[in-house]
Amino acid sequence: MKRAKDRIDEIITELKMTYPQSQTALHFGTPLQILVATILSAQCTDEQVNKVTPALFSKYKTAADFAQADPDTLEEEIRSTGFFKNKTKSIISATKKIVDDFGGKVPDRMEDLITLQGVARKTANIVLSSGYKKAEGIAVDTHVKRLSQRLGLSKEKNPDKIEQDLMNLVPREEWIDFNYMFVNHGRNTCQARKPDCPACVLHSLCPSAKDFFPDLQS
Repeated sequence: MKRAKDRIDEIITELKMTYPQSQTALHFGTPLQILVATILSAQCTDEQVNKVTPALFSKYKTAADFAQADPDTLEEEIRSTGFFKNKTKSIISATKKIVDDFGGKVPDRMEDLITLQGVARKTANIVLSSGYKKAEGIAVDTHVKRLSQRLGLSKEKNPDKIEQDLMNLVPREEWIDFNYMFVNHGRNTCQARKPDCPACVLHSLCPSAKDFFPDLQS
């Protein structure tokens, strides 16, 4: 099996052919909306978040609207996404800081975004890539973590360290699409419990494929 840096271009090419329209599954129209939707998506499916956000975004149109929200009311409005108390605190705190420190506009720099409550590098990367089309890193969620390890792109377990490994391998012009292609592939083929290696377009590039299917031909 080739080294990771010698396989990465082939991996990206195959995924681009398989998922030519990769983008976040979260529905949004503004950087503020993708920020809130991404906070809500923690430990929750994108499908469920998308059921909640239309009414939410219709009611709360600006950062100030969210910052002034009644916590008990907002908790009920997002209850179905789980962990609603913590998410409510994060949304209200983050939007208050956006109003107070950034003039009501969601910041478009990593160093500013990660100062917001509930926003670590993963969320910040999604806001930057989806909301601003800016590549400052690669969002590492559960799918990206799993596929990076199975494909031998990183041996790390910490998301920040995995991100650094990926940033050293993946050409910067591919950073924005990389997360979404991995998410699509993780959901469709390389699932956590039962990866479908025989149907996988990457099986010949994956050192883990024969762990799951010993007779699989590359």
